Amino acid sequence: MECKHKKEISRRDFLKTMGVAGAASAGLAACSNNDNTTAAALEIPKDQMTYRTNPKNGDKVSLLGFGMMRLPSVIGKSARETSEIDQEMVNRMVDYAIEHGVNYFDTSPAYCQGFSERATGIALSRHPRESYYVATKLSNFAQSTWSREASMAMYEKSRKELQVDYIDYMLLHSIGGGKDAMAEYNARYVDNGMLDFLLKEREAGRIRNLGFSYHGDIKVFDYLLSRHDEYKWDFVQIQMNYLDWKFAEQINPRNTNAEYLYEELDKRKIPAVIMEPLLGGRLSNVPDRVIAHLKQREPEKSVASWAFRFCGTYPNVLTVLSGMTRMEHLQDNLRTYCPLKPLTEEELDFLQETASLMMQYDTIPCNDCKYCMPCPYGLDIPAILLHYNKCLTEGHVIESRNASNYEEARRAYLVGYDRTVPKLRQASHCIGCEQCNPHCPQRIDIPKELHRIDDYIEKLKQNTL
Repeated sequence: MECKHKKEISRRDFLKTMGVAGAASAGLAACSNNDNTTAAALEIPKDQMTYRTNPKNGDKVSLLGFGMMRLPSVIGKSARETSEIDQEMVNRMVDYAIEHGVNYFDTSPAYCQGFSERATGIALSRHPRESYYVATKLSNFAQSTWSREASMAMYEKSRKELQVDYIDYMLLHSIGGGKDAMAEYNARYVDNGMLDFLLKEREAGRIRNLGFSYHGDIKVFDYLLSRHDEYKWDFVQIQMNYLDWKFAEQINPRNTNAEYLYEELDKRKIPAVIMEPLLGGRLSNVPDRVIAHLKQREPEKSVASWAFRFCGTYPNVLTVLSGMTRMEHLQDNLRTYCPLKPLTEEELDFLQETASLMMQYDTIPCNDCKYCMPCPYGLDIPAILLHYNKCLTEGHVIESRNASNYEEARRAYLVGYDRTVPKLRQASHCIGCEQCNPHCPQRIDIPKELHRIDDYIEKLKQNTL
């Protein structure tokens, strides 16, 4: 797909965009820091993107979707919590993505401290409107936004920020979360008339496709699919990856295996949009043992590429979203989908073996989405949980002082903890207010985990394990 830019890119900017010098460093959403692949040196074709056709309207959608949740900040990290978005870099990445066939861009009023839609609109408005599909969400999580007036204001602001007259893919956001998921769904979308309003907007053409993103309570998912004849969902966004395919319920009993979610959509011919193909980076930053397992099969491929190939192999998948912070994340994902090489049955079995290896590590199912933030008491909740997971997979979480690597593990955990999480943001400051719990899509009991981690840390400090 070729697009004429409203703003020409200089040769210098193009070379910056290629990002060859930084291709060896990986990060949150694409490649592991331990993933020393030589694939970065390979040229990426501009005309080989794999597309899927939306059976509802014939849209040809790129199998790689650009998730605008982890946009780069001016300090080089993700802009989800602490810093302003690097608009120049967002523009470069969007330009590069479109040049290589990406045409689906997914955002939300809740992403990047509320500024993702604006940044997305600025970047995309420099391209012809017919060259891209933009997806956004009615992210009325907070009870203060459940009123019709507040929800309407959010919807109208989305179109303004995105600089569009119509939204290609509109979602009811994060259905199934909360303690009483059905009651919350009704309050957010039914009792206030917002679902009826969005259905009318679809009839009027201001929304071209209407769907929902699902997290959590399977009763709500099944209920909404049971109303498909009435609502005629155009697509549904689900969490799917090779670990959650069969093990989601084992990881967290309140979640649902992706195999069930996908097959229920496939039976009804409702296209699936995939989120969390890497589980917030957990399927790229995998333990050394798992890296060796994957590299033995495909030495030249990145660890992350296996996860993306898994999702793309299933034919009812319309697009696979990746929250890409750096150019090398985008480049690695493009290599996987330009074009896609579907997994064979034997390779699918191999990935389930890989998932079984991953299940040997009892990690906390945090995807680093930061929906739990900001904490009213200043804790860096994701950093605390992810440091625990990292140490666990590296063998630095131990059960007693009798462990053969006790001193090494103790030092690695405590020194790494102080470097990763400032003291005033550590788990010891959690008072158990539970304000974070309703916002967690994975439905983790966050205070319980923080208190468990803090107890472990105190035992390490006091040498009382």
